[in-house]
Amino acid sequence: MYVPSKHAVDEEAAWSIVREAGAGMLVADTPEGLKSVFVPVVVSDDRATILTHVAKANSWWRSLKDGDEVLALFLVASAYVSPSNYPSRFENPGVVPTWNYVAAEVRAKVRVHDDPEWLGRQVRLVTDQFEAERSPKWSVDDSSVPYVAAQVKAIVGIEMEVVAITGKAKLSQNRPGVDHDSVHDNFAAGTPSERNVAARMSDDG
Repeated sequence: MYVPSKHAVDEEAAWSIVREAGAGMLVADTPEGLKSVFVPVVVSDDRATILTHVAKANSWWRSLKDGDEVLALFLVASAYVSPSNYPSRFENPGVVPTWNYVAAEVRAKVRVHDDPEWLGRQVRLVTDQFEAERSPKWSVDDSSVPYVAAQVKAIVGIEMEVVAITGKAKLSQNRPGVDHDSVHDNFAAGTPSERNVAARMSDDG
C-alpha cells in the first residue's frame, strides 16, 4: 500500500483499524491466480497472529501450503471527495476528484488447521469477541454438541503469523485548511459513509 507521509499512521493506529474492522479480505496467490475471501478475524493479544476460518467447501484455502504468504485488507471508512468541496478551486482551478479512506493491510504467513479441537477454540474465540458488547449474548454452547461438531467439520482454520502491518488515513491532510474543513463540513451533513469519514477528519485534527 502506497502511504505518503501525510497519510501515515503508527502501528498502534493500524492495529486499531484491524480491530475496528473486525473482518477483512484475505488475498492469496494461487496456481489459478489471485483469490480472495472475506472473513472475521481474531488478533492475538501480542499481535503476533491472526486467527480465522473458512468454509471447507471454499477452494480459497486448498492450494495454500504452511508458510505461504497472504495479504489481509481492512477498511473502516471510505467516501468520494468532489472538487466542488474545495473553496480554493476558485483561485486555483487545478483540482481533481479523489477518495478519502482509512485502511490497513497485514502481510502474514499462513498455517491451515483441520483439528476439531483447534477449530472449536477458534469458533468460540471469534464468537465471544463479537458477542462481548451484546445483550443478550449468544454463545456457541447455546447450540447442541452434535450440531457444533457437524459445523466444525465443515470449516478449516487459518492461522496467520504476522509479517508486517501498514495503516493509512487519507483524510484531506494534503489540502489547504479551507478545503479540509469544507470537505469535513459537507461530509458531516452527508451520507452515513461520509459522516463516518467526517468523524475521523475531526479526530485527525
